[in-house]
Amino acid sequence: MKRYVAAFAAISTLTAGAALAQDFKGHIEAREGVMRVLAINLGTLGGMAKGEVDYDAEAAGIAADSIVAASMIHLGPLFPEGSGEGDMPDTAAKAEIWNDWDDFASKWEALGTAAVAMQTAAAEGAEAIGPAMGKLGGACKGCHDTYRASNN
Repeated sequence: MKRYVAAFAAISTLTAGAALAQDFKGHIEAREGVMRVLAINLGTLGGMAKGEVDYDAEAAGIAADSIVAASMIHLGPLFPEGSGEGDMPDTAAKAEIWNDWDDFASKWEALGTAAVAMQTAAAEGAEAIGPAMGKLGGACKGCHDTYRASNN
């Protein structure tokens, strides 16, 4: 009987760890989705800023609005403790996010501020997008460099 209890306890412990890991799958997919939304819309604005794509006021406005919307997402639910690289497969979220959450949150806030400035620039015309893109790109890079593991 003791052997069965010990085996059950061992299996329960292993299964609980697997269940916890599965619980974070949605969180990881959601945060990767937010990063993809940012990347797609930054690409649209970046193409206009570089002159690779003709300026389109409507497309620029939509891209800027999307970046603002993404930057308004509350990060806490997307980054539960224990969902970083080393803890979970299929994520590149660095441990330093949780080691210095305030730093990561302030970089995310700076992204939001730069995104709002881009909304204004996008409405002003092609010549205003470039300078705003520099600030937005810098803010995005700050988040990305903290978020993304160096091997990804």
